[in-house]
Amino acid sequence: MSNAPLMPMATAVWLVDNTTLSFKQIADFCKLHEVEVQGIADGEVAKGIKGYNPIISGQLTREEIELSSKDNERPLQIKSTDVEVSGEDKKIKKYIPLSKRQDKPDSALWLIRQHSILKDSQIAKLVGVTKNSVTSIRNKSYWNYNSLTPKDPVALNLFSQKDLLDAIEKAERRIVREKKQKEKAKLAQQVSN
Repeated sequence: MSNAPLMPMATAVWLVDNTTLSFKQIADFCKLHEVEVQGIADGEVAKGIKGYNPIISGQLTREEIELSSKDNERPLQIKSTDVEVSGEDKKIKKYIPLSKRQDKPDSALWLIRQHSILKDSQIAKLVGVTKNSVTSIRNKSYWNYNSLTPKDPVALNLFSQKDLLDAIEKAERRIVREKKQKEKAKLAQQVSN
């Protein structure tokens, strides 16, 4: 990644208008040619470009500009512009068009029929409907149940295959855990008798 400021031309416009830095210092800082900076000062280059203040954006400090203004040989030093990128994928709610919103209850019905081990809350989270809607679909008391047709939500692009597999794995782990708890309770009851 280059060490140039954001919006170099606009930053150069601001530096020309608001500082006493030399053209060479501004050109070096903004990664522009010295002639371009002179053209900005003459009004021949960057007509209509609004200056971008590098102090407000955190790329320069006022002290840095003052130090370089006093010494024409001293180059401007950009503040570190490293942005921390997290390794986690943040789940962003995806917009579902109106025409596809009817697919949500249809998808919930498909999941209920194809993957009955999933809890209502898991289906609701995957599909993007309320838990009450999923429960009413499972109980066949959903207001529009007779017009529902099961549709694969992965094929409809409501969520990814990975999301579905993760939910199924979680449900399988829950079932194993519940089975172990029942066995422990049964053993404890036999021991107490």
